[in-house]
Amino acid sequence: MTKDKRRRPPITHLEAAFGVAMDPELLERALTHRSFAYENGGLPTNERLEFLGDSVLGVVITTALFHNHPDLPEGQLAKLRASVVNMRALADVARRLGPAGLGPYLLLGKGEESTGGRDKASILADTLEALLGAIYLQYGLDTVAIVIHRLFDPLMAESAGRGAALDWKTSLQELTAALGLGVPEYRIDEAGPDHAKTFTAWVVVAGRKYGGSDGRSKKEAEQRAAEAAWRTLSDQGEEDVEPASAAAPVAAVDGHGPAVGAEVELGVGTDATGGVDAGVGPVDGPERDAAPTAEPAARSRTAPAGGSAGGAGTPS
Repeated sequence: MTKDKRRRPPITHLEAAFGVAMDPELLERALTHRSFAYENGGLPTNERLEFLGDSVLGVVITTALFHNHPDLPEGQLAKLRASVVNMRALADVARRLGPAGLGPYLLLGKGEESTGGRDKASILADTLEALLGAIYLQYGLDTVAIVIHRLFDPLMAESAGRGAALDWKTSLQELTAALGLGVPEYRIDEAGPDHAKTFTAWVVVAGRKYGGSDGRSKKEAEQRAAEAAWRTLSDQGEEDVEPASAAAPVAAVDGHGPAVGAEVELGVGTDATGGVDAGVGPVDGPERDAAPTAEPAARSRTAPAGGSAGGAGTPS
C-alpha cells in the first residue's frame, strides 16, 4: 500500500460505513487524488474508478426512482435524480461516512492539503464515486446496489416526500412566495487568508435571520443558509414560531432496494468479475438506523436533497 505519512483512522471504520470489506489495493487507489499521485512519482489515481462509480451510481439511483415512482413522467424523474446525484449531495454523504467522515482517509498532495482539500466538496464527491466503482469491481452490481441504497435512500426519500428542486435557494424562494413572505435576502461575511477563505451566510426572510452557515465559497454558504431557512419555514408553515436551525429528519424509502441500515459481510477474495459469496450476514461495526419519516410538505414546497453545484460526472 502507498505510504501515507499522515495518520488515518482505522480503515475498518470506513468499511463498516459501507458494510463491506474492501480489497486493500482497490481501496488505496480509490482514495488517491491526482495531487498525491503527481507528488509521488505518478502513482495511479482514482479518476478511472470515479468514472466507473459515477455510472454505477446513476444506474442504481435511476432504477430505484423508476420503480418507486411509476406515475412520474421522465422530466420529474430526471429532476429527482439530479437532486440526489450531484456534487453537494455526494459530498454530504461522504462527510457522514463513519465516525470521522471520508476526509481523513484521502491521499492528497501538499497543495490540496494546505487549502482544505479534505473538506472540498468536489474531492469528497469524486472519491465517494471512486469507492463505489471499487466496490462494483470487487463484488458486482447487486452488492454495490445494496451499498448505494444504504447511503442514498434517505436522500431519495426526502426528494420524494418534499419535492425536488435543483438548489435550496430556488426552493426557498418558491416557499416564501407560497407563504407570502417576500423575496429572501442574503448577507455574506468572509474570513481567513485568500487561499483558504471561509464564508458565512445568513438569509433574511420577512425580517427574520436564518442560517449563519459556513462554506468554502459564497455559493455554498448561501445554499446552506437557504436550506436552514427552508427547513425551518417548511416545518412551521404559517405558524408564528421561533426559527430553529436543526435539519428536518428524513425517511427510509419503501420499495425496491434494501432498507437503510442493511449490511452485508463479504470476503475480500470474492471474484472481481462480480460473483458474490452465498453467505451474507451482519457486519461488525456501527449500524445506521433508518431515520424517522419526514413530514409531508405543505402547499408547493420543493426541496432538493443536495445543492446545484456539479462535480465531475455529476449534474450541476
